[in-house]
Amino acid sequence: MSQTEAEYRQVIAGCKDLFLKKNRDYGTAWRILRLPSLTDQLFIKAQRIRQIQETGTHRVEEGVVPEFVALVNYGLMALIQLELADDPRMELPTDELSELYDHQVNLTLELLLAKNHDYGEAWREMRVSSMTDLILMKIFRTKQIEDNSGQTLVSEGVDANYRDIINYAVFCLIKLVVPTGGRSSFWSSSP
Repeated sequence: MSQTEAEYRQVIAGCKDLFLKKNRDYGTAWRILRLPSLTDQLFIKAQRIRQIQETGTHRVEEGVVPEFVALVNYGLMALIQLELADDPRMELPTDELSELYDHQVNLTLELLLAKNHDYGEAWREMRVSSMTDLILMKIFRTKQIEDNSGQTLVSEGVDANYRDIINYAVFCLIKLVVPTGGRSSFWSSSP
C-alpha cells in the first residue's frame, strides 16, 4: 500500500467513524435531501473554509478541519443518494449504510489512485487554499450541471465532481492532520 493510500484510508476511517456516530444520533434524515440541496450544503462548507482562510478568524468554535470532514461526508451522502435514486426508503439499516459508504469510498479511491499516478502526487505541492478553490470550482460546476437538468455536452457528470470534491478534501485533511499525529479530537465535531 502506498503512503498516499495509507493516509487516505486513515482520514476516511475518521470520517466514517463520525458519519456512523451521526447516523446513530440522527438516522438517515439526510435521505430527504435532493442532490441540489446536498450540493448547496457542500457549497456552504467550502465557502466557510475559504472565508476562514481569507480572514484568519472564525467566531464558531470549529475551524476548517471539521469542515473538510463535512465535505467528505456530504460528498459521500450525495454519491449514496445517486446510487439509491430509485430507492424510496428514508431509513437505512446501519450495516447497509456502512457498506454503501465503503462502496463509494472504494470507487472514489480508485479514481484518486489513477489520477495520482498520472499527476505524480502534484497535490502534495499544492496549497490547501488552492485545493479549497478547486473544491469550490467543482461545486459551481456541479450546480451548473444540476441547473441543466444533468445534461452535459462533453463533461463528466455530477458524480465525477462529487468524487473530486471528496478527494481534494481528503488531500487537505492529510496535509492538515496526518503530519501532526493523525486522528485527533476534531473527528467528533463535524457532520
